[in-house]
Amino acid sequence: MASGVKFYYVEVNDFIAKKQTTHPELSAEWLKLEELYNKKLWHQLTLKIQELVEHPSMQKGDNLIGLYTNFVSYFENKINPLSLVEIISHVVKQYSNKKEAIAFLEKIEAKVKANDEALALCKVLQGQIYLEQLNDLDATEKIIEQLEGTLEDADGVTKVHGKFYKLASEYYRVRGPMGRYYRFALRYVGCAAGGADLAPHERRATALRLALAGVIAPNVYDLGELLAHPILESLRNTPDEWACELVRAVAAGDVALFDKLRAQAHHPDLARADRQLRQKIAILCLMEMAFNRTSAQRKLTFAEIAREARVPLDEVELLVMKALAEKLIRGHIDQVNSTAHIGWVRPRALPRAGAAQLAARLSAWCAAVAGAADLLATAAPDLLTA
Repeated sequence: MASGVKFYYVEVNDFIAKKQTTHPELSAEWLKLEELYNKKLWHQLTLKIQELVEHPSMQKGDNLIGLYTNFVSYFENKINPLSLVEIISHVVKQYSNKKEAIAFLEKIEAKVKANDEALALCKVLQGQIYLEQLNDLDATEKIIEQLEGTLEDADGVTKVHGKFYKLASEYYRVRGPMGRYYRFALRYVGCAAGGADLAPHERRATALRLALAGVIAPNVYDLGELLAHPILESLRNTPDEWACELVRAVAAGDVALFDKLRAQAHHPDLARADRQLRQKIAILCLMEMAFNRTSAQRKLTFAEIAREARVPLDEVELLVMKALAEKLIRGHIDQVNSTAHIGWVRPRALPRAGAAQLAARLSAWCAAVAGAADLLATAAPDLLTA
């Protein structure tokens, strides 16, 4: 046993000595690694390796593969599983044969399977290779389906969530549906410090894609979260600034502003989705009409809806039925009198102005309730003695 242990240390130390010769610019780092290794300071050694794998000279050729094979693999069971996979995320990039990279990750997966977070990150790395390198959409989809439930059930947002949301958003951007892309991309930029972690050109491209997806996706009717997100600011003072205003117009159901902006925006995605987009903005206009009225005023005539939503009068009933079917509103249609009675509108994230309007209405309601209470208090003695 003793001779085996001795051979084990000599082999590692020989590797480090060789690296000091071939990478003299990292001589101090290799000496530190050797010191930490010999003292069995595994945590400090892990932190040092995490620094080393990001050094430019280690990014060349197969340096990181050699580092793992001849050094890290000897004590990987001493490393925190998530930290190990984070190190592996750099190593796997140097595999020119991507199928070999997948096989390597599968071996690592078996070693960290007891740690849910490390296992999830290992699968995400496989998904990235399947999607970006092998163009295997089916294999990517399988990984996303495996991880989605697991990560949704996790306590809080972990380091892995952002990487998973990015993988899922890129997958749905390629394959669709657009609504799924929108939801995952919005979560991804939320994990990426509001998009601040992205390079400026990537942040702007992501903001534009998010704006278009939010506007076009047929099942996305709440754009308040996107409007409140700082990533849209990256489109300010750029040729794509119209996309911000388009999101605002659609979220508010402002058909007039939408038509004006739509005429200025010559984007192919908007042109392809023109018909469904016009139905969507009309439905949002209907929701806004109902929301802006008090409960006593929510009887909308077909003529009012046709005028505000800019749809033909004979299509209004179908529009209201569509909104009812999507559970965006609750109510009923009076075909005889050509009216729609709407008693409920699906809750949405409100902009600052909408919240102020709702607060004013709540204050008015409180005043009405207080007035009714005062009237009852005044009239109650007379009622009781009558």
